[in-house]
Amino acid sequence: MTLNRVVIVGASLAGLSAARTLRRADEAVELVMIGDEPHYPYDRPPLSKGFLAGSTPEEKLRLRAAADPDELGVEWKLGVRATALDVEAREVTTDDGATIAYDGLVIATGARPRALPGSELAGVHVLRSLDDARSLKAGLDAGPDRVVVIGAGFIGAEVAATAREAGLEVTIIEAAPAPLARVLDESAGMAIADLHRSHGVDVRLGVGVASIDGTESVESVTLADGERIDCDVVVVGIGVVPNTDWLDGSGLTIDDGIVCDSGCLAAPGVVAAGDVARWDHPDHGLVRVEQWDNGVEQGAFAARRLLADAAGEPPEVYGPVPWFWSDQYDRKIQLAGVPAATTVIVHGTIEEQRFVQLYLDDDGRPVGALAWNRPRHAIQARQLLADRASLDDMTSTLA
Repeated sequence: MTLNRVVIVGASLAGLSAARTLRRADEAVELVMIGDEPHYPYDRPPLSKGFLAGSTPEEKLRLRAAADPDELGVEWKLGVRATALDVEAREVTTDDGATIAYDGLVIATGARPRALPGSELAGVHVLRSLDDARSLKAGLDAGPDRVVVIGAGFIGAEVAATAREAGLEVTIIEAAPAPLARVLDESAGMAIADLHRSHGVDVRLGVGVASIDGTESVESVTLADGERIDCDVVVVGIGVVPNTDWLDGSGLTIDDGIVCDSGCLAAPGVVAAGDVARWDHPDHGLVRVEQWDNGVEQGAFAARRLLADAAGEPPEVYGPVPWFWSDQYDRKIQLAGVPAATTVIVHGTIEEQRFVQLYLDDDGRPVGALAWNRPRHAIQARQLLADRASLDDMTSTLA
């Protein structure tokens, strides 16, 4: 098979990484990138931090590889939404009525925020896109009396920290017993709660939201226990949903993302990358990773899979050590690998909020590492996990 044309659905970090890899490998391949936003690919992590705070101007958000949109030789179709995929015919249909044939297809459509009833009110925000961030920034810059953040995941916690550092009154509401309960263990999650409380944030844990109230604009949030919190800005950060609706009837396997093999292949000539991809990780089984670093690496890997298949070469296995970081106040929180029920502190203490904690599987093997304000240790831990180091080796290195 010859890759004459590759279509990339998703003008995202992963999509751009795939385009760069394909262009480096073949100067002649035709690249078509479809993106439902009108913007060239941009960096999302600053949206909840530097951009909201005003320290990162909008012009600095565009990803370097997209700074000159003509440099990659990509046919850009921005503000255009993919609506259907025909795997047998190798065609993508878009909402402007076009049908685009491909030899190879990269799906990098990412995910969208979950919403709550009442989200249609003015002053209620989610944060995923640049347009979301613009709207939220305008709301924060207007000096609201109180900001309520629903959901204490990484996005919610970062927004809360940014708003608090701007001098705003902030309340975090989390239904779970601790922040980031789905990602970290409870003790580490409570350390995040303590961090926010130490900066004056009102943190409510173990209570859900009954309603977001108001007429045209938000006026309050009512908790499941009946308490009402007056506010004029609400940020809903309760997770995301992979953007796979347009793939209904395509024949691809959809289950919390696009299900792929260990080499990111979803169907002949079709690969997926980034937040939308759920692939067979050699160590962790089917996983979907919502991380910046994975978007870069998996986008490039997915492109190489298309190239390998076209050349008749055997596929490789995509098995990176997942990697994530979050900046909150003066703390850098870094997670390598995956969490597990059993934990052990190998450096520092949780109380001083400068520590390294390992996650162990049922056999006592390290599968993850959490580092607070220990960036050097975090880098070491990531490499040790990649090397499948023992608990004793990791403990002696990181102590």
